[in-house]
Amino acid sequence: MDGLPLNAIAQTGLMYQRTLKAPIGCVGVGLHSGSRVSLTLRPAPQDHGILFRRTDLGRDILARYDYVTDGRLATSLLHSDDPTARIGTVEHLMAALAGTGVGNLLVEVDGPELPILDGSASPYVFLIDCAGIAEQDAVQKVIEIRRPIRVVEGDSFVELRPARPGFSGLEMELSIDFAAAAIGRQSVSFRLTPMNFRHQLCRARTFALAEEVEKLRAAGLARGGSLENAVVVDQARVLNPGGLRMEDEFARHKLLDAVGDLALAGAAIHGRFIAHRSGHALNNRLLRRLFADRSAWRAGSAELLSAAA
Repeated sequence: MDGLPLNAIAQTGLMYQRTLKAPIGCVGVGLHSGSRVSLTLRPAPQDHGILFRRTDLGRDILARYDYVTDGRLATSLLHSDDPTARIGTVEHLMAALAGTGVGNLLVEVDGPELPILDGSASPYVFLIDCAGIAEQDAVQKVIEIRRPIRVVEGDSFVELRPARPGFSGLEMELSIDFAAAAIGRQSVSFRLTPMNFRHQLCRARTFALAEEVEKLRAAGLARGGSLENAVVVDQARVLNPGGLRMEDEFARHKLLDAVGDLALAGAAIHGRFIAHRSGHALNNRLLRRLFADRSAWRAGSAELLSAAA
């Protein structure tokens, strides 16, 4: 897996902060609520970060790891003072923003969950491209991993390690292991750059096991799920008429989720992410453990890392 030399950071187009050139929106349904929801992405000034606004409640929620309230099947954010103000299933949009380098944005939504669209990050990347990306004057903020941080739960684990000597950016390795023969064991390695994200990751869709779908719906979840926005597996069969978009789509979607979850760090992470059978909750626990240990990370800028090369 190739890394990113420090003196080549500017070549990725991620040296400076980015926002959108113009507002853009869409309408869709929430994966778990099944409700119609309207979404608008609006440009924001430098150093603004990603902020979600529940327009139906008049509440703002910061897109940050310590606002995460639920990671069972999706990543949800909760307002610190109002338990009714929640934004669910944010990970695909967050992945699209991290993958395109957009770090300043106001996200307006009129319901409790973002639209699932086709179950991947690709429609969000399409919206970003249609609006256009504007480079800003301020240098991008980064979080440099200084020493390993690891979270283990059973036979699952997630870990952040320092970047390899002379390299920067976020390198990622992830493996999965499912009993369903259509999924089985898969692994994928990936370096997060705008080009790699577009061509290797953003089209991978969320997936579910057929035997779990009815259980989820009985629990009031997956009400908006269908073969139009999720890959459904029944043992050795993929039930979607069009099949898979890529052979290892399952592992790539798990990695896409991890990109979105790690984007809630509030700045680009420079280091290595390694995971086995990880999920949203475990990814969030990793960030919480990282930021609880001040010796494990250092805040800086892409400019400073480039100067260190």
